[in-house]
Amino acid sequence: MRYMLVSIFVGIVIISASAIQNQAKFTAQDASSSSAAADEFRAKPSPARLARGRYIVEGVAHCFECHSQPDFENGLGQPRPGTKGAGQIVKGEAFNGEPFPDGLVSPNITPDKETGAGTWSDAQFERAIRHGIGHDGRQLMDYMPYAFFRSMTDEDVASVIVYIRSVPAIRNPLPKTKMPFEVKLNLHPEMELALPSGASEQIRRGWYLVRIAQCSDCHTSADEKGNAQTSLMFGGGLRLVGAWGDVVSANISTHPSGISHYDESMFFKTIRTGNSSGGVRELNRLMPFSYFRNMTDEDLRAIFAFLQTVEPVKH
Repeated sequence: MRYMLVSIFVGIVIISASAIQNQAKFTAQDASSSSAAADEFRAKPSPARLARGRYIVEGVAHCFECHSQPDFENGLGQPRPGTKGAGQIVKGEAFNGEPFPDGLVSPNITPDKETGAGTWSDAQFERAIRHGIGHDGRQLMDYMPYAFFRSMTDEDVASVIVYIRSVPAIRNPLPKTKMPFEVKLNLHPEMELALPSGASEQIRRGWYLVRIAQCSDCHTSADEKGNAQTSLMFGGGLRLVGAWGDVVSANISTHPSGISHYDESMFFKTIRTGNSSGGVRELNRLMPFSYFRNMTDEDLRAIFAFLQTVEPVKH
């Protein structure tokens, strides 16, 4: 969540190095000057896409933890009634000691045409999700996890768009975030997860889901400048302060200080109940287990299988 305040799985597409390089060249100028390309992506509604989109948005991608007013006190981080998708202004929080006194704005993405995303094209939605380019051509802050969502398949992106367009339109005018520095597009290639050679289909699926869930984002510490310490990826240690309290992310690598003692059953129980290590410790509600517990056993099994391939990190 360092980069965000703001599967019935069919086919896994692993983005190649050349594809990532091409995405890195996709700038705000490209977005605004190439209307033909902008009109190419289509998200035709269907019952299958609606169901798949709901599964992603309200599960692994946990979109409404930012694009709503989450209730961390009584609702396990789920949206407060009447705010799903309507965005929020987040104030009084600091990430790695960096305060945002004016707050950060997670925009209204409901179909409201005046204050939400009701006038956005499918292509504009896709650019925001996978390329970090706003509907108006501006470069988005990397608190929006486009660096992770860039791995999302065309079908899954289309499904997400179909579902988001189905939620009730909510009028909620919000300002644009005012930042004291220039926002620059950053696809964070340093956060790309290693995929073991000869990985099974299950592990490949786990890789894909861990990317969309942004697990390495929270469970990787940062240096004094807020840059991810990628040599310690999945080793935890990231301090996050906000409405959920003051929390440091856990080590989820295979080191003894992490989850080497976990088996599949314990992993399932942790995600389903929000209590770790066999139920002895309650997870902080910032950890989006209230979304992840909506995932199928098959997908949770794949995530656990991938995490078992992560190198042990002592931290």
